Amino acid sequence: MSSKDPAFTFIDLFAGIGGFHAALSALGGECVYASEIDEAAAKIYQHNWEMEVHGDIVPETEPVVKVPKHDVLAAGFPCQPFSKSGFQRGMDEARGTLFWNICRILEEHRPSLVLLENVRNIAGPRHTHEWDVIIRSLRDLGYQVSSTPAVFSPHLLPPDMGGRPQIRERVFIVGTYVGNDTAHDEVEPIVTNRPLPGWDPQQWSLVKDILQAEDEIEDRANYELTAAEQHWVHVWSEFVRRLRAVDIPKLPGFPIWVDEFVHEDELFVPEETPRWKANFLRKNSEFYTRYRSVLNPWLAEFDGLQDMPASRRKFEWQAQDAQSLEECIMHFRPSGIRAKRATYVPALVAITQTTILGSPLRRLTTREAARLQGLPDSYDFPGQPDALTYKQMGNGVNVGVAYHVLRSQMARSGPRWESLAASTPANADEALKEITRAFV
Repeated sequence: MSSKDPAFTFIDLFAGIGGFHAALSALGGECVYASEIDEAAAKIYQHNWEMEVHGDIVPETEPVVKVPKHDVLAAGFPCQPFSKSGFQRGMDEARGTLFWNICRILEEHRPSLVLLENVRNIAGPRHTHEWDVIIRSLRDLGYQVSSTPAVFSPHLLPPDMGGRPQIRERVFIVGTYVGNDTAHDEVEPIVTNRPLPGWDPQQWSLVKDILQAEDEIEDRANYELTAAEQHWVHVWSEFVRRLRAVDIPKLPGFPIWVDEFVHEDELFVPEETPRWKANFLRKNSEFYTRYRSVLNPWLAEFDGLQDMPASRRKFEWQAQDAQSLEECIMHFRPSGIRAKRATYVPALVAITQTTILGSPLRRLTTREAARLQGLPDSYDFPGQPDALTYKQMGNGVNVGVAYHVLRSQMARSGPRWESLAASTPANADEALKEITRAFV
């Protein structure tokens, strides 16, 4: 799908299912080349954007000319290690990595803008060397980029600007081609890792902003919890209900470890116990001692939770003044069952999808996961299992954030781009309505 008169052209590398495509199309761009090595993701991309998807970004043995001329290069590139041997500099050291393929295309076509996205760790202390190589390489190619990581998350962006209730911190490397004279001049990062002025992320509401109506959910049974999972939730729902019933003003903020419930008089903490663990043991003992008149009947009714896995006998309450578990969302974690207010969710991840709604008691649907990534409801995932769709959501880029970041970069990249930024809505959702696959 392309605009009749596109404002600019772009290429989409390591494209996934097309999050960058949605954002850049909403800004008025036309995609002229896309690459994605994952066949399942490429099929979804091709289905929704009706264009050919190449199986690999230009290999070392092939010429770059197969990639057409373009104005913007977008890439959610993998973080591959760069060798530290010899402390080589810039592009020479990037050779042999997937980032080098991006550099080859930039060197050949010199697009006006470059938009790269990666996990936050790429700019962390363990990857300082890789970060320096990326920044130096782009500057050596004539791109003015900030050496300060631009970290941003969709939950920091208000809904009227296309934000979403998901903590998904990602690093964006955004550059404008300026030539060799000023490419090495330092510039401020395009975004900072804080809410936009006037916006409080606690105002998010999954119920209002993301969830489907129950009668709209196809294959509703796919999102039901297993009998065992329902039992776990029931047990901890009773825990919360009984404590609230005796007017406990504040539920514990530390992890509850049922296996460590012991009266303070009987508590024994070996000297070699790590300080963090000793602290939790004491807090659990104090909690149990104080409220044992409520906790003992609860434990007796559920046989001390012995029919539950050890990790499910742990509970973390992060829902502040919520009165019941039904008001919360939950996550089944190796460290225990975590409950929090139904404002925003942790990042969708490719390994698993774990957000549980307290009421109605079910998992987030694939449509709701797609909404959390800013994709329109018209976006389809035909012929593939839900597990694969969740994986693709976990690997994807958030549309609203990509739109906001690139639009902000356009506004400081010369008259042509400034004019385009000024003529586009601040809200990615509004802009998406102008392209063929709009929100339903």
